[in-house]
Amino acid sequence: MAQEDNNNVAERRETRILMISLLGVMIAVAALAIIGFCFLKQPADIIEGQAEATSVRISGKLPGRVADIYVKEGDMVRAGDTLVHIYSSLAEAKLMQAREMKNVAQAGEQKVDAGTRIQIIQTAEGLLAQATAARNIAQKTYERMENLYKENVVSAQKRDEAKAAFEAAKAAEQSARSQLSLAKAGAQREDKEAAQAMVGVAQGGIAEVESLLEDQYLVAPCDGQIDQIYPEVGELVSLGAPIMNLLKIDDKWVTFNVREDYLNQLKLGTKIKVMIPALDKKETDMEVYYVRDMGSYATWRATKATGEWDSRTFEVKARPLDTIADLRPGMTVVYRP
Repeated sequence: MAQEDNNNVAERRETRILMISLLGVMIAVAALAIIGFCFLKQPADIIEGQAEATSVRISGKLPGRVADIYVKEGDMVRAGDTLVHIYSSLAEAKLMQAREMKNVAQAGEQKVDAGTRIQIIQTAEGLLAQATAARNIAQKTYERMENLYKENVVSAQKRDEAKAAFEAAKAAEQSARSQLSLAKAGAQREDKEAAQAMVGVAQGGIAEVESLLEDQYLVAPCDGQIDQIYPEVGELVSLGAPIMNLLKIDDKWVTFNVREDYLNQLKLGTKIKVMIPALDKKETDMEVYYVRDMGSYATWRATKATGEWDSRTFEVKARPLDTIADLRPGMTVVYRP
């Protein structure tokens, strides 16, 4: 019986020790939780942005085949450097046709300027001589008939017939003289102006084709770096098809998508400090130069029925105040409000 009492006492002691230990652990955990809550700091808000640069699309108005590409992706080029050669057999044929049309128009203009051929003038002179001779004979015949009529040798009808023949001969002579004058004068002023206009039209056709052929060699419009090249040598390209993209490395900025409750810190002209993770967490200063509402599709919707409101998202752009040569489009840029 004594042995049994000793066992019960030992069990109660062990239970008491276990309960005290559990209570101590719970008190320690609670104390640690309270201490952690007191010293816990919420993580700082960050706004991530992306570096961008102006991209210029290189394209031409000449459809044809890519004959040569003189650059590679990643090459740095200067304004005016030749980038690609596009060959168009159709445009070359059009240019040849336009030049031949100009030759035809110039030949016509020269013909008009040269006047009437000498053979036509000589023919007109011969006709005038014949008409003059006929008029002289008719005049003499009429004068004889007039004298005979006065002497009552011929009738008035014969005299009138001779007079009519004389008048007809004079009219024929006048007509032949007018034809000779017209032949010697050459083309009319309107004909000459029309011939000159045809030459101008032909020259315009040449200029049109040559303006197209100017785009067979595409050049860099500005300094920059070749970003992407789309066609390969030998491929056909259509009118206005993009050939390559050129990045203006000197024109860089960073775009942030910002909730409107942060806009008070990102006003136009505000200077902010950002960090670029890809450049060994380099910190640099930038200036906000653009703020724009992104529209209702980029609205942060409130999750509570009361006490919250919808927040719009704004697109904010900032430019580096110093040149960052290694900043590349697509890199992440972090701003801590």
